[in-house]
Amino acid sequence: MTRGAGARGAGHAAEVVAGRNAVLEALQASVPAAALYVGPRADSDSRVADAARLAAVAGVPLVDAGRAELDRLTGGAVHQGLALRIRPYRYAHPDDLIARAAEAGEVPLIIALDGVTDPRNLGAIARSAAAFGGHGVVVPARRAAGVTAGAWKASAGALARLPVAQAPNLARALAAYQAAGLFVVGLDAGAADPAGSLAVAGEPLVLVAGSEGQGLSRLVRQQCDLTVRIPMTAVTESLNAGVAAGIALYEVAARRSAGS
Repeated sequence: MTRGAGARGAGHAAEVVAGRNAVLEALQASVPAAALYVGPRADSDSRVADAARLAAVAGVPLVDAGRAELDRLTGGAVHQGLALRIRPYRYAHPDDLIARAAEAGEVPLIIALDGVTDPRNLGAIARSAAAFGGHGVVVPARRAAGVTAGAWKASAGALARLPVAQAPNLARALAAYQAAGLFVVGLDAGAADPAGSLAVAGEPLVLVAGSEGQGLSRLVRQQCDLTVRIPMTAVTESLNAGVAAGIALYEVAARRSAGS
């Protein structure tokens, strides 16, 4: 169980993971932590011992805490005498992602998320972006998934290597990318062209994934230079944002590799 001490664990305040299984899983996933809090009479469980060992290896301070302190820290969640305070994530600026590509001497490939609220999808997309040559992920600052413990775990370590930027207004951030010479391509199930035929795959590119429920918002869709779809044989099915973005990233990477 997690508790954000701020808006949706958006990284501006510490997030707290509560409960023995959740804490152990976070430490096993190398989620960056500030402190491990252990309550009284919690040392009889092997999970507590394993958590303390992993924290020591990672250099995470171990703090003895009373039940009242743990209750306050976790907001009354079921903590079983164990809680982990996660370090607030330091978001990049959207411009930093272009600079990262320039420093690497590579054609920019950026993923923007519109309406994606599940941190696990954010983590999965970061993992795919890192695997297929992406230079970062952009998320809206409000009403969107942030870099939480769940995102870290789903990324399988990719978030330690790939920056996530926050944009106060996603449509404006996309317009700024266009002004900098990037094409903005939205993933839309109703688009005419498949992602595999994307003619601008080799150009500086921003791929935009919408939510599985609503897809792209109206303003973001209007901002896109073009849209593409992920072909599926079963037209009644839909893909979640993480899967759709992963397939699109693969298609872009394949076309770039074929053209190099």
